[in-house]
Amino acid sequence: MDGALGPFLGAWTLMMAAMMLPSAMPMILLHRLGAEGRVRTQLWSAAFIAGYLVVWASVGIVVWGAAMAVATLVAPEQRAFGVAAILLLAGAYQFTPLKSACLRVCRTPADFLLTHWHRGLPGQVRLGIEHGLYCLGCCWALMALFVGVGAMSLVWAAAIALVVLVEKVLPRGVAFGRVTGAALVVASLVVVARPEIAADLIGGM
Repeated sequence: MDGALGPFLGAWTLMMAAMMLPSAMPMILLHRLGAEGRVRTQLWSAAFIAGYLVVWASVGIVVWGAAMAVATLVAPEQRAFGVAAILLLAGAYQFTPLKSACLRVCRTPADFLLTHWHRGLPGQVRLGIEHGLYCLGCCWALMALFVGVGAMSLVWAAAIALVVLVEKVLPRGVAFGRVTGAALVVASLVVVARPEIAADLIGGM
């Protein structure tokens, strides 16, 4: 990762769109039913998606700053412990009440629209931002895993996108997320015991 914020933010936003929008499709499709008329439907959908992506683009600024700080402050020989810490964080977060609350909102798009609906085009942007914040609450630790361990590789992007999709859409998604969390915690302990494994994890699978 170089020091240029602009190119990083562009790449980050595109990757977030590719990773997160498939799992948001039930919400997007249901949201389209709230508009009347073809033109209005397209505009409202675009505004909703734009609000959703604004949240993830904003997160990209934080990620860029954190990555620059880590590159400056963390010595290469300490990277294995950083990998273990991120794995542990991502795994443990899967079991927290905040994760459960945000995931429940993401898994019930009809309930979200009934309780958060706003009128007009600006209201659809606001709606997208609100849903994006719940999505962020659900997935931020997995995104930390994607950046801190996966080094934003396409393989890690595909793997995390699949985890997010299963969690949010499939009937057994909640249980799958907890199994994933347990596996990440175990992986963190393995990295602590065998630091050389961290080099194989970073940027690969």
